[in-house]
Amino acid sequence: MFPPKLCTMKPMKYFFLALLPLSAAAQPGALKLKGSIVNTPPVKKVVVAFRTGTETVRDTILVDNGSYKYKRSLAEPVMANVSYLSDSLLVRRGRGGMKVYGFPVFLQPGADISITTRDSVQNNLIKGSKGQDEYVKLQAAMKPYEQQQEAFYEQYSEAMKANNKEAAARFEKSADSVDEVMRTEVYGKFLARNPRSPLALYALREYAGYYMDPARVGPVYESLPVATKALPSGMAFATELETARKSAIGSMAMDFTQNDTLDHPVALSSFRGKYVLVDFWASWCGPCRRENPNVVKAFNTYKDKNFTILGVSLDRPGQKESWLKAINKDGLTWTHVSDLKWWDNAAAKQYGIRAIPANMLIDPQGRIIAKNLSGEELQQKLAEVLR
Repeated sequence: MFPPKLCTMKPMKYFFLALLPLSAAAQPGALKLKGSIVNTPPVKKVVVAFRTGTETVRDTILVDNGSYKYKRSLAEPVMANVSYLSDSLLVRRGRGGMKVYGFPVFLQPGADISITTRDSVQNNLIKGSKGQDEYVKLQAAMKPYEQQQEAFYEQYSEAMKANNKEAAARFEKSADSVDEVMRTEVYGKFLARNPRSPLALYALREYAGYYMDPARVGPVYESLPVATKALPSGMAFATELETARKSAIGSMAMDFTQNDTLDHPVALSSFRGKYVLVDFWASWCGPCRRENPNVVKAFNTYKDKNFTILGVSLDRPGQKESWLKAINKDGLTWTHVSDLKWWDNAAAKQYGIRAIPANMLIDPQGRIIAKNLSGEELQQKLAEVLR
C-alpha cells in the first residue's frame, strides 16, 4: 500500500452505546440481524457501528455460545462496520487489549439479515440485505481498478528501494488518477443507473470523496429522488454540499479568528493584501508531517514575494505542547492558530474540512484561487501566481 495521504475524520461522539440483551424488542421498520460464528477462536462481543445523518451509533452485543442477535429501529439504510472482539484473534489490537476484526455490512430498515462466519473471521456469508448484494457488486466492479493501483504500488515500491523519488511520485500520482477514474466509472455510473437504490447515499459519499467538488457532485445529488434527499444522511450531505459551495474556488474566503501560539487572536482577514495559504494540519497527522517539508520549501521560496502561510491546527484539547513541538521540529516559521478542538475546530467546520492535510490559496483580494495543493503542484501554482 502507498503511505496514507490523508488523516480523515473519525466519529467524535457516540450518541448511543449499549450492551444489548438478546431479547431486545423489535420496533416497526426495525432491522433484525442474527449471526453464528463456527469453528473460529472464541468471540466475546460483536460491535455494530455506523453513522446516520450527523449521529454516530456504536452498539455492543454479547455473543452466546457462538450466536448473537441484534435488533434496532433504523431511520434509513446505512453502511455499518461489524467488528468481532476476542482475546485471541490475530488481526489487530483494539481498546482494552482485545483483538478486533471488522467487516462492512449494509443495514436497512425492515431487513432480516443473517451473518454466518465459518472457519475464519474473514469468511463471512451475509444474506437478507438488497443493499449488501449491491455493495458486493460494486466491490467487484472496483476490482480491476484496484489491480491497476496495486501494479502502480509495486512500481512505486521498486522506485523507493532505488531511492528514485521522482519516479515514485509519478507512480503514486498515476494511482491517484486511477482512483479518480474509479469514482466516476463505478460510483458515478452506479448512481446514474440506480438513483433509487438503498445504496445511493453511500455511493454518493464515495463519489464525492473527502475533497468535495460541488460543481461535480451537486448535479448528482440533485438527481436523487426527493425521498432519498429527505433521509437523515441526505440532509446531512446537503449541508456539507452547501458548505463546499461557499468555500469553492472563486468564492470569497470566509473570515475566522483563532488564537495563535501565544494566545493572541489572529483573524484571516488580517492577511488581506497578501497571497496566503491557509494550511489545515495537526501534529498527530502523519501525512501532514510528511508534507510539511514541501510547505516549508514553498514558504522559504516565496515569503518575500507578498506570500505567507496561516497554519490552522486540528490538535486535540490539552495537546498544545504537542502542537508547539511539531511547529518547532518541522521548522514551520509562519503564523499558527488553533482552538485545540480536534475535528470540532471552528474554522475547519466552517470550511467543511473532513480530511487533512487540506489547504486553500487566497489572493490579495480575499478570493480563493486554489485548493488542496500538495507536492509539486503547490510549487507550480505559487510560481504561476507569484512570478
